[in-house]
Amino acid sequence: MAPRSGIPVPNAITGLILAGGRGARMGGADKGLQALSGMPLVTHVMRRLSPQVATLLISANRNLERYRALGATVVCDDLPDFAGPLAGILAGLRAATTEFVVTAPCDSPLLPTDLVARLAAGLQDRPGAEVAVAVTPHAGQWRVQPAFMMVPRTLADDLADYLGAGERKIQTWLARHTIAQVPFDDERPFYNINTLEELNDIERR
Repeated sequence: MAPRSGIPVPNAITGLILAGGRGARMGGADKGLQALSGMPLVTHVMRRLSPQVATLLISANRNLERYRALGATVVCDDLPDFAGPLAGILAGLRAATTEFVVTAPCDSPLLPTDLVARLAAGLQDRPGAEVAVAVTPHAGQWRVQPAFMMVPRTLADDLADYLGAGERKIQTWLARHTIAQVPFDDERPFYNINTLEELNDIERR
């Protein structure tokens, strides 16, 4: 396992919004560009994440010009055929110029406005931890929210090796490393929109 880098500080953190999926449960639609309250979902995420980090990246594999028009740098998977969120995370780690990257999916418009600060504190508070990941209460236990994590750029090569072996699951990759689980008492800010029905439901609410 790679050693943990220095203590995260805001000017050493890049925000990475994951918008490179197939949108299979949304009929193949590009989820990040679906409208909520008159704005693309990804814009809601940008507005919440941008004040927390030094710079923003968007991981996308289609409609690239539309994403670039939103004002963030867009990165694409090196692996073909929509290889999953880890492929987007690898692209973000390769493109980032800061020491740490914090990830968030494009379909979670209510993400916590203190996400980055709490992940950074969690990583600092657990000596030897390499990655910080959010956890939320569910049915009396803590549920890992693997799309919301802080990762040092030093893990890019390890992630590339993992993907090169044909592996794709975030939780399995996380199990290779020492993790700081950072508790958030409310799971609602981590709600993600997977279908058009869910999008219509949150629009009504």
